[in-house]
Amino acid sequence: MARQSATPSDAEPKARKPKKVRWYHQLWQAYLMTQRFDPRTGWILGGIVVVTIAVFALLGAFVFHNVWYWAVLGLPFGLILAMFYLSRRVEVAAYTQIEGQEGATFSALSTIRRGWAFTQEPVAVDPRTRDLVFRGVGRPGVLLIGEGPAHRVGRLLEAERKRTARVVGGAPIIVMQMGNDEGQVPLRKLTRAVQKLRPTLTKQEVAEVDKRLTALGGVRLPVPKGVDPMRVRPDHKGLRGR
Repeated sequence: MARQSATPSDAEPKARKPKKVRWYHQLWQAYLMTQRFDPRTGWILGGIVVVTIAVFALLGAFVFHNVWYWAVLGLPFGLILAMFYLSRRVEVAAYTQIEGQEGATFSALSTIRRGWAFTQEPVAVDPRTRDLVFRGVGRPGVLLIGEGPAHRVGRLLEAERKRTARVVGGAPIIVMQMGNDEGQVPLRKLTRAVQKLRPTLTKQEVAEVDKRLTALGGVRLPVPKGVDPMRVRPDHKGLRGR
């Protein structure tokens, strides 16, 4: 039998390229998120544009004697001011949504694009209280950030600081606490506080410190006493009763 030639319909369909997200789509999504956080957002944005146009119109009327030209000129400035306000409100809304959630520290730190490398998983965890410690490496040194109440997470931070100091040599170790207690850095101010840290290490030194910390490993949760995880058997009676 003669072989049938493959037709284009027989061939597997090519994978579709993901659609490029346009800037106005991102802007609309940002507005919707902020609107859910603060229903007055739309009115405030419109007010900013109207007030800016009015100010330019008054300036044109009394100073330059050309109202319409200056009113039209005020429109782009009003839009710029409105976008600036929206960007600040988006930031506040985003931090408000994640504040209080476990791992919010890393979510905030992950917005720092350059100069720092942070561990996605915490390097220390208190299994009873769920207090966390995250670690970052950058030119200012090794950064340890505790997540939990100030009266409690300090002990976990100090233990991790001593553990880290044994392998990083003389590299600076910076300790912070994220939270709203006295002496802690609020979540919305955390990234700025980290970016203000002054560099003290060279890039080569940062790479060496990061290599040592990678060998140190991350968090190791303790196994409850008397339990051998290799000998645990399922409770068949409990499974049948579900």
